[in-house]
Amino acid sequence: MNEYREKRGTLHGAAVLPQIRVVLVEPSHPGNIGATARAMKVMGLTQLALVRPRQFPHPDATALASGAEDLLVDAQVHADLQDAIGDCQRVYGTTARDRHIQWPQLDARQAALAMVTQAAQAPVALLFGRESSGLSNAELDLCQTLIQIPTGDLYHSLNLAQAVQIIAYELQMASRSPTPVVDGLPELEASVADREGFYGQLQTVLLASGFLQAPREEHMMRRLRRLFDRAHPSRNEVDILRGILTEISRWATRTAPEED
Repeated sequence: MNEYREKRGTLHGAAVLPQIRVVLVEPSHPGNIGATARAMKVMGLTQLALVRPRQFPHPDATALASGAEDLLVDAQVHADLQDAIGDCQRVYGTTARDRHIQWPQLDARQAALAMVTQAAQAPVALLFGRESSGLSNAELDLCQTLIQIPTGDLYHSLNLAQAVQIIAYELQMASRSPTPVVDGLPELEASVADREGFYGQLQTVLLASGFLQAPREEHMMRRLRRLFDRAHPSRNEVDILRGILTEISRWATRTAPEED
C-alpha cells in the first residue's frame, strides 16, 4: 500500500480535504458566503469557488467569516460553472428535491466517504445551488452524484451555510477513517472538462445523424450522460470514444450523397 501511494502520489487522512472544492452557484446573500467559509475552515476545507455571486467581496461576508477571512481572500470567482470545476475528477451536487431522471444519490455521510476516497487521487467538486431554487437541471447534468441531507418530516429547509456545515463535518469525520486499500494502479477518471468535450461532440454527431430530435433531445442527452458517468471512463477511454466519433463523422461526410 505504501508503494502504491508513492507511485501515484495519492493523499490520505486530513491531507485530502484541501482537494475538495466547495462551489457556491450564484449565492445571493454575501453573509452566506462568509458563513460558508467559516463552516469550511473549522472542518479543514480550504478551496472555495464562487460562480456569479451577486455581491462579493462584501462587508457582510467578511463579518460572518469570523476567522476564515483567508478563505474569502483566496476564493476563486468564476463567470461559468464549467470553469470552476473543469479540472475536477468527480462532481457532487446537493439537492433538496427528487428528480425525474434518476441520478446516483447518497446521503451526506455516504457521499463524504466517497469524496474523501476520490480526492486522494484528484480534485473533487461539491456544488451548492442558489438559496431560493438550488441547482438547475443543466447544472446537475455536470454532476455524477447527488447528495440529499435527511431532515424531519415537518420542515425541510436548510440555510446554505448550515448545509455546508453538515457535509463539511461528515468530510472531516470521513478523513479520519482508515484509507481504503486500492489494488493495482487504476487509471484516473476523466476530468469534467474531458467529459464535457466528449458529450458536446457526441451531441453534435447524434444531431447530424438524426438520432437526436426535438423535443426529446435534452432528455435523451441527460440519459446518455448518466450511462457514461456510471462507467467512470478514464481520460484515455474518453479519447478513444472521441476518436470513434471523429471517424464516424469523417465517414458520414465521405459517403453523403452530392447535391445536384
